[in-house]
Order: sequence, then C-alpha cells, then structure tokens
Amino acid sequence: MNEALPDVPEVRVVGLPQLTSGFDLVERLDLSMHLKVHGPLEPMSGEQLAQLAEAIKLRGRGGAGFPFHKKLRSVAKAAIQRGVRPVVVVNGSEDEPACRKDTVLINRAPHLILDGALLCAEALGARMLVVGVTRESTQRSMEAALAERGLSNSRRSALRASVQRNPVRMVTGAAASLIRSINGGPAIPPGRKTSASQSGVDGAPTLLSNAETFAQLAIGARLGPERYGNTGLYDEPGTVMLTVSGAVARPMVIEVPTGVPLRYVLQLAGAPPVPQGVLTGGYHGKWIDAATVNEAIISRNSLEAVGGSLGAGAILPISQETCPLGEALQVAKWLAEESAGQCGPCYLGLPAAARGMEDILNGGGPAALEALKQVAKNVKRRGACSHPDGSAMFLESTIKAFTDDLAAHVLGNGCGRPVEGVLPLFEGGRAPTGIPGGGEPEETGASRQKIFVDWTLCRGHGLCADILPEVFELGADGFPTVAQAPVPRYAEAKAMRAVRRCPALALRIEEDTRSQAPSRSRNLPVLSQGRGRRALGR
Repeated sequence: MNEALPDVPEVRVVGLPQLTSGFDLVERLDLSMHLKVHGPLEPMSGEQLAQLAEAIKLRGRGGAGFPFHKKLRSVAKAAIQRGVRPVVVVNGSEDEPACRKDTVLINRAPHLILDGALLCAEALGARMLVVGVTRESTQRSMEAALAERGLSNSRRSALRASVQRNPVRMVTGAAASLIRSINGGPAIPPGRKTSASQSGVDGAPTLLSNAETFAQLAIGARLGPERYGNTGLYDEPGTVMLTVSGAVARPMVIEVPTGVPLRYVLQLAGAPPVPQGVLTGGYHGKWIDAATVNEAIISRNSLEAVGGSLGAGAILPISQETCPLGEALQVAKWLAEESAGQCGPCYLGLPAAARGMEDILNGGGPAALEALKQVAKNVKRRGACSHPDGSAMFLESTIKAFTDDLAAHVLGNGCGRPVEGVLPLFEGGRAPTGIPGGGEPEETGASRQKIFVDWTLCRGHGLCADILPEVFELGADGFPTVAQAPVPRYAEAKAMRAVRRCPALALRIEEDTRSQAPSRSRNLPVLSQGRGRRALGR
C-alpha cells in the first residue's frame, strides 16, 4: 500500500534513445563507456551555448519549465556586472516518491549530466560546481563520476566540484532549500524570495537547474539544433523523461519523444485500458479524467490545454475500482507531513486541508466541501516556498476532476469503493539493495543504519523521542541524550519518519559504510578547466 518506487525502476524508451543511450549495454556508464556511447564534447563559448539552448527550446525539466537560455544569460549578466565568478548547481534531489527520472539518470548516466554542467561552468567561468542529492545511491554514483573525471573540492582546483547530500524531504528539492544547505544552513526554504541568478551560493550568481536539464543540454550540444529538432514536436523538440507508476503493472521510467500519445505511454506500463483518472506532473500536479486521456499527448502545452501538467514528469493513473478521493486523501496527508513547519499556510493550512478532505469522505456534506475549498484558497501564494501552492493545486484539481465521486460523498453515502493505496508515498517501501531478488529484509539482526543528530540545528522539539523511543530519550534540558545511534531493523521505517518530521531537519540517516566504496579513477575531465574562461558576452 502506497509503497515508494525503487531508486532505479525499469527503464524503457520509445523510438531512438538519447538520454538513455547505452542503457542496454551496462547498468552504469562510467567515463570510458560514456565516451564510447556519446563521444567527446567540445567546449562552447557562452553566447554559443545560450543560442543553442534557445534554438532547441530547452526549458527546465524540474517542474517550473523556465527557459534555460534566459537563466543562463541572467547569471552571466549578473556575474559581469558584479565582477564575480558564478556557481553552477545541479539539482538532483527529486524527493517526491512518484518521481525517479533524475535519480535514474544520476545512477546510470552521471557523465551526461556532468557534460551539460561543465559546458555551463566553462562558458560562465564558474568557480564552483555542486550537485545536490538526497539518496545514498545518487551520492555514490555522482561522487564516483567526479572522481573518474579527476574533479574534486580542492581549493587548488580551477573548478571546485562536490556533492551536497541533504535529507529526503519534499521541500529539500526546492532551489532555495538546496542553496541554503550548500551555504551551511538547513535544507529548508529561507522564507524570502530571492533570485539564485542574482545571489545564490555564497552570494554569487548561481545557475541552478535539475539533472535532466543539464543532460538535455549535453545531447543538444552534440547533435546541434537541427538534428535535435528532428525528434519530437516542432515547438517542443527532443525527448522527455517520465516516471509512470500508480495503477500500472510495471512502474517504469521511460524516455519518449514529445508528441507521443499519453494513452500509448500508459499502455506500455500496463495501466488499465480505461483509467478513472491520471495524475499528471506529480503531487504538485493536476488530474485529468478518463475522457481527456485519449486527447492528450506528451508535451507541456498539450497537457496544460487539457487541464493537466507536465511538471516533474510523473504520470500516475488510477483504476475504476478505487475511490479517487480516498487516494487523494493519502497524498494530502503526506503533503501535510512534508511541511518545513516554518510558515502558517503550510504548517497549519495543509493539515487543515487534509482534514477537510477526510471530513468529506466521512460524510461532512456540503459544509465540508466549502471548508476545503476555502482552506485551499487561503494557503496559496502565502507560503515561504511553493509547497503550499502545489499542494493546494493538487487538492483543487482532485475535487474538479472527480465530480461524480465528490457528489456521491457530499450528497450521499459515498462511492462504495475501497482505497487501494496505489499512489507511491513511503520511502520505507523501497526495495533494499543487497537483498537477493529485491525481497524484504528481516526485521531482526544487526542494524544497517545509523541516525545522527546535528546539534547546530536541533531546537529540542522532542518529536524524535515521541516517534523513535527505541533510540532517543530526552534529557533534563529537553534535548536528545545521544548524538548518534544504530537503528534497530524493526524500527527503520519509524527512523525515516522521525527524520522527515523533524521541524528543524536536525536528523539524518546513513547506511552502514562498511561496504566497499566505489573505486576512484584518475581520468581527466572531458571539458578543459584551463585559463581564460569567460562569462557570456565578454
């Protein structure tokens, strides 16, 4: 029920692979195999790179869809005006349980992402490259990739490169949260609206985009605008990485050209022939009903035209046999728990919205429906980040898409269908690594995890002791009495819940480090990091 996807689910491709080239050969493309599959990549001048991004109509693939060439030029302009060297940040956090495309790329094709990031660093004259991740698998893969290129965080390096590991939490993936954590703070939004292009890491202009965006840039640089445009739609060329889960026989990450019918993608994953509805864009996205599914194609414009959203590329159908409002309630509760707890619209409003949805299911009638609508309206555009906005959009889309079921619950005795729990939610549901056949681990035996308290962040809220009394107890001062402790196997799910619910994000979990670390190769970077790098327009 509501189990999260594994870090690397099944990967499929429609048409010729681009981002997934070589996946049929090896599980992970190291630098040598990457160069055999994709070939070398020559540096480009700043303006050439901006013109390329504009010509291939590249937009951010993390959800917002901002034109990449505008972001690139904005960072370059700020760096020139201030006379400082900018920073490049790859956001590979992807903390939504229904999204795995960036995680797949980092685990299987990390050098394609680095190609795009290093192109930008070379063009901008960046002094630092940071890759933000939240999972052990992505941390290991990216650290190994940096080592294979001979890149490090040494102060002697022309370009300092590092991996920033943050907790798995919905708000961690926000750009402002990632930048704040790189600057030494907690991985939560700062509560003020700032442009990373103007002032990001260490106050420097910062180019930040998600992993797929940089990988798409690397593909475009190799193919050129004309060949890149031969795939997909004219106004949205290229391919898109999607994560398809929910009521499907085979959850998967799939690379498809834009323009492919949505119903074809659903068929590949084994979705019901006539789904009751499809959630597009993930848990900050929108539902489309069964009649609309046949009209939609995979593109940002098409999905928006039918009331959906491409968002972060998550596609989740549900069957006719489940209660859609009950499924949405499970997500609403999860979204409420993912609050950073620092602003009222999120900390108070999202739990109130989840209770409103629950009241509707429990026979609250028209008054419960109006209360839910009012709460969703009140939380929008008032939070410290976009989390309450996206959560409100999800709830409003739910009550708009499933009008028959809503009427049955509001005006009658309910729809009579059970809640199947098909939407992935819990990180604890991931198939563990190292277990033959992907089976569940036994609950007894030696611990595989340790939990740590960051004293610089802990504020003594005490939730850790309430959720995980097997590990934590509070001292006379109200703070935990231990700084680190092994987690019993039977309590691993509770430990993860304690980490995610800590208001100060002062807890973290690390896997047992006794396993052998990945080998570190001394290959040189593909892109030279020599002297004379210039910002755009110089």
